[in-house]
Amino acid sequence: MDHPDLKKAGILALVLVIVTMLCWELYLRNLGYKVAYNDDEALWMKNRAEVYGPASSTTVFIGSSRIKFDLDQPTWRAETGENPVQLALHGSCPRLALDNLAEDEKFTGKLIIDVTEGLFFRPGDEERMDKRVKYYKNATPANRISDKLGFALESQLLFLDKERFAIDAFLKDLRIPSRKGVRDLPIFPRKFSDVNFDRQEIMTDEFVKDTSIQRKVTNIWTMFGALSGAPGIGGDTLQKIFTEVQTAVARIKARGGQVIFVRTPSSGGYWDHEPISFPRERYYDHLLTITGCQGIHFKDVPEMAGLICPEWSHLKPSDCVVYTKALINELRKANWFSKTN
Repeated sequence: MDHPDLKKAGILALVLVIVTMLCWELYLRNLGYKVAYNDDEALWMKNRAEVYGPASSTTVFIGSSRIKFDLDQPTWRAETGENPVQLALHGSCPRLALDNLAEDEKFTGKLIIDVTEGLFFRPGDEERMDKRVKYYKNATPANRISDKLGFALESQLLFLDKERFAIDAFLKDLRIPSRKGVRDLPIFPRKFSDVNFDRQEIMTDEFVKDTSIQRKVTNIWTMFGALSGAPGIGGDTLQKIFTEVQTAVARIKARGGQVIFVRTPSSGGYWDHEPISFPRERYYDHLLTITGCQGIHFKDVPEMAGLICPEWSHLKPSDCVVYTKALINELRKANWFSKTN
């Protein structure tokens, strides 16, 4: 038998939860944050399913965060009429994504591979990309329904951005000193960037204007070794990577697919040291030679070469438009948009 006091308590609890969520949402909006999406396995899978679009109207992108920022998708669509499928993942090597596409006999389209040498030529497991590939392969109907509901809610509610506003995200703000066997990883500023539904990462207006926030990110890059100039991998490890990439690219091309490599812009401390750690002729140029693919290096294109990254590694939104238009022009020279099937 129902108890009236229990009903009242339940209603009161529900009201308190709704009011609390509403206040939290309004507070975040008042701070200037914009609605963004969780760049998780579900969002990656949504894009992964789009790679089968006609090659005449679809280009797939894999890589690290630079192409994720620098490719302005509205500009790409307006200039080419194509759908850009963004599968790049920040802080990750794209070789696992390349392998996934190479193993997929149904993929016969066009693929652009972004090369950030320190990540592309990094040996070892790629746990975060592996989780996305496995989720794509093993997702159940229940997962897909749940994902669609999640997308609908994320499109309206700021506080569902778990990378910035979940409890775990705020607990990371409690700086715990590094100790033996445990490294205290740096926290990226919350107003660094937003992720839209197409997985484009967009630098916020606040970040572009505020050099103090930019310095926080360059300090993080420095902590990660951006200024070290340490030599990149070599020997058998490097040769193994070249062979694996060569094999994967050959499989895609054998099915009629197209593959091209791009080297997106970097500047400041990064560009001062990347050519020392990863000499172009030994890494990027040899990658093109061994795969038989064309490449577009930002230093070879005047419209790209002068672009400045506010935090050394990614372009601000207005320069993303410039970069994307220049990239399209170079791709046209390479007959990239001529495939009709």
